[in-house]
Amino acid sequence: MRNAPTILHLDMDAFFAQAEQASKPSLRGKAVVVGGLGPRGVVATASYEARVFGVHSAMPMAQARRLAPNAAYLTPRFTFYRAISDQVMALLRALSPLVEPLSLDEAFVDLEAGGAAWDSDSARLTGVRLRTDIRAVTGLTGSVGLAASKMLAKIASEQAKPNGLVLIEPGTERALLGPLSVRTLPGVGPATGDHLRRAGITTIDEIVEAGEDELVRLLGKAHGHGLYAMALARDERPVVAERETKSVSVEDTYDVDIHDRLRVGLEVQRLADRCVRRLRGAGLSGRTIVLKVRRYDFSTLTRSETLRGPTDDPAVVREAAARLLDSVDTTGGVRLLGVGVSGLADYTQEDLFAQAAGEHPLGSEEEAAVPEETRPAASVPAEHSWRPGHDVRHASLGHGWVQGSGLGRVTVRFETPDSEPGRVRTFRVDDPDLEPADPLPLVPVRPSGEGGAARADGGAGPEQTGVGSGAVGG
Repeated sequence: MRNAPTILHLDMDAFFAQAEQASKPSLRGKAVVVGGLGPRGVVATASYEARVFGVHSAMPMAQARRLAPNAAYLTPRFTFYRAISDQVMALLRALSPLVEPLSLDEAFVDLEAGGAAWDSDSARLTGVRLRTDIRAVTGLTGSVGLAASKMLAKIASEQAKPNGLVLIEPGTERALLGPLSVRTLPGVGPATGDHLRRAGITTIDEIVEAGEDELVRLLGKAHGHGLYAMALARDERPVVAERETKSVSVEDTYDVDIHDRLRVGLEVQRLADRCVRRLRGAGLSGRTIVLKVRRYDFSTLTRSETLRGPTDDPAVVREAAARLLDSVDTTGGVRLLGVGVSGLADYTQEDLFAQAAGEHPLGSEEEAAVPEETRPAASVPAEHSWRPGHDVRHASLGHGWVQGSGLGRVTVRFETPDSEPGRVRTFRVDDPDLEPADPLPLVPVRPSGEGGAARADGGAGPEQTGVGSGAVGG
């Protein structure tokens, strides 16, 4: 591990929700939830105002509505988010050739490789400048973590949220990690966390106290050795420059073999949903659904199905995974299950919420989520299905966004990123003066000669330096 905090981790704050608030003045400072609006939809991102009510990413949308009934619920605009992500990634690549994106809103940067930092002072200065540049170019905020390893940089950025900077000084890592939950470490999910808890291990200090041999006995050789090293703040993983993603997958290994066929099916459905969340987080869709099953005797079976077109729809992936499971004999028990998607493609606006091939973009699941009085009229063409949060333009009233639709009507709020909160008007869904529109930039582009983009505020947010048990920024 290096001796200077020159690995940077950037995480944009509540990215999708923040982008929607920046785009819609009437939603600033209010609870905003972005995700699939169907009965089986999940929350992609919740604004910090929504999190106060307990809403969080990956939560079922129905539960989010119960917790925050007055929040604004919007369908994602992935083309818009990707455009902002491209701006942010360009700023990161200006710092170093070694940029490792994890999703649209998160990445590692090796500052040393680009000569952008070589010690604590230069690293901190680079982090401050990056946050300032992100705000100036996109109008949004991001949190920055700086440390001597990827693991610690990610922990630091989490502590910095929202809109902060935390730098972990070399030599303070062990003291900072000690009291933290074992779930803080990479690779410790719910199953491993519960396994450690049953052994009386809940903090990172307790991992160290238990010793490497005990970790190996509890978790196996590879996982035990790796987890013990990370508990000692040892992480030698390099920042790897962006590579083309070939597939997206998730899998779980179970402490006790699963024998109940119904539970196996439910686990596959849960994994399919997790896989889609990861797929969407990377801004991708895919054609081939893959199911992996490791049985009680360690024999591993893989089954796949290729669809007619790429999808990122959880219902489609769940259904395909269920069909694949039907062809697998799970008699005797299952010790591992996995669901993956390959044959990847970038998102297209038309297939964000597509169901099975050939169905209307607002298919059964999405349509069923919308109360009858707010569903688009059946006569509305696919390209004019007015989705909450999406952009429209009226011939005389200008740019706005859809608040809702139904009974042959669509309600629009007319405002732009740099306007005051706008007025609301209702139209027939087939009004010839109303049409879908492209999103407007969050930061107005100044004519050449006027300098850089306008700052959205007077400066960047707070910054902290993690020493001892750590410091929380933001």
